[in-house]
Formats: sequence, structure tokens, C-alpha cells
Amino acid sequence: MSGSVAELHQRAELLAANLPPLLIRADRVAATVSQGVHGRRRVGQGETFWQYRRYEAGDPIQKIDWRRSAKSDPVYIRENEWEAAQSVWLWSDGSPSMRYASNRRLPQKVDHADLLMLATASLLVRAGEHVAPLGWGITPTAGRTALLLLAQALEDRAITANDNHPGSLPRFEPLPRHGSIVMFGDFLEPLEDIHKAIGRYVDRGIAGHMLQILDPAERELPFGGRTRFEGMENEGTALIGRVEGIREQYRDRLGRHRDGLEAIARTAGWTFATHYTNQPVETALLGLFMALTAPRGTQETY
Repeated sequence: MSGSVAELHQRAELLAANLPPLLIRADRVAATVSQGVHGRRRVGQGETFWQYRRYEAGDPIQKIDWRRSAKSDPVYIRENEWEAAQSVWLWSDGSPSMRYASNRRLPQKVDHADLLMLATASLLVRAGEHVAPLGWGITPTAGRTALLLLAQALEDRAITANDNHPGSLPRFEPLPRHGSIVMFGDFLEPLEDIHKAIGRYVDRGIAGHMLQILDPAERELPFGGRTRFEGMENEGTALIGRVEGIREQYRDRLGRHRDGLEAIARTAGWTFATHYTNQPVETALLGLFMALTAPRGTQETY
């Protein structure tokens, strides 16, 4: 076994060793939040017919209803109810910027993102929903299998991170209409890029929820004096002679960026919230789950 392959194998084993505790912790967080909350409203049973719609580029060919399509020129897709209204795709940002923690007492942003993603999946599974990782082409499933598939996606993401780090926004994946997406990340990319990425799902009738995860230092910029800042995604370095002098300007710019994210979510009919890594994950999970259980079309801030 070559050195690079051996190192890759070792990293994979270390990550696999950490995933079970992560799943256990996610289950515990979900169990805490699930006490006193009700499951999502379900419309009919799992394989109940939902609707016909015209075939679009990217739709799986096996979902074409040939009998219905033979009656007219357009080709039609048959959607079952759970596919249309009760499937949730989840995505956690694994890009280098998510590895930031301002001090050793705080977790990295990616730790909270992955934990919240799995805990959200656990809550949804408890409510009988189908879930899947976004961008992997995996059909949503229910039960423990769904959680294991999500954990496997996190493992695969980490294994390939050194060679080709995952993007700061999810890869587009054609999804059935009326599904839902939950995204966990810092969303510090240019607003136009975020708007474009979300717009492709909104055009397909996909509901969504964005949970921004930041380190408290990214909100406050608490540093003082002469400070060197190093970009985590090849942005280079910046040496600031007196950080205090730019603090208000920085906070104003971050606030305007957050306002832009809220506007994007509001226009799309999605929900948006910010969670800091020095806050309890249970609070963020409860707010997110309440947003997921709200009737479609309801705009909530959590």
C-alpha cells in the first residue's frame, strides 16, 4: 500500500471511529428537542399518488408515466405524495472556512453544522419522514438507514477534502417538486452566488431553510492591536495595524450581508436564522424543527 493510500485509509478509519459518537450525540440532541413537540403534518400515505407534471431535463426516466404520456404530446412524470411533499434533503458545508474556531474552548463551525444536520435528520426520521444528503443523487429513505447514509456522506466528504475540497454551496441536484432542503453553512460567499444557487431550487418549487453557523468572533471581531488575518480558502493574508479602527466597519458589513441573506430567503419563501458556536445546539434545532413543521408558505424567523 503506497504512502498516500495508507494515509487516506488511516484518515478514513479515524473518521469512521468518530462517526458513531456523532450519531449518538445527534440522537441525544434530537431526543431532547423532540420532547413536547409534535411531528410534521403528513398528507396521506407513503406511496399515495400526488400529481402528474411535465417531464423536465434531469428528471429520472424511470419516473415517466408512459400511459399518461401516451394520451398527449408532452411527457409526464408521476409523483407520489411522499416524494412531492415529505422528502427532505440536507446539506452541511464542509469547505475550509467551516474549520474555523476562534479559541480552543469552542468547536469548529463544521462540528456544529454536521451535528445539527444529523440531529435534524433524526427528528425527521422520528416523525416518519424520508431524508437524504443533498448533492449525492441518493433517494430519500426513512429510519436508521437514512441516518447512516447521511453519516456516510459526511465521511466521503472528509476523505476527499484534501484533494478536492467541497464547495461552499451545494452541487445542484434535480429534486422532485414540493420537497424541502435544509442547508447548514456560514454563507459568507457573495450574495449573488447564493441567490443563484437557491434560485435553481426555488424554480422547481422546493421549500428551504438556511441555518447560518458562525463563530462568535466573526460577529464581534474582538481582536486588538496589530493582527494578521489568514484566509482559509486561498484568499491570502491581511495585516491590520489596529483592528479596533475597523471593527465598526466590519460589523456593519457583516450586518448588511446578513440582511442580504434574509432578503434572499424571504423572496424565495424560505426561512433563515443564524447560530453561533457558543450557543446550545438544542436551541437552534428546536427553531429549525418548528420552521420545518410550519405549513408550507409560512415565513418564520427562528
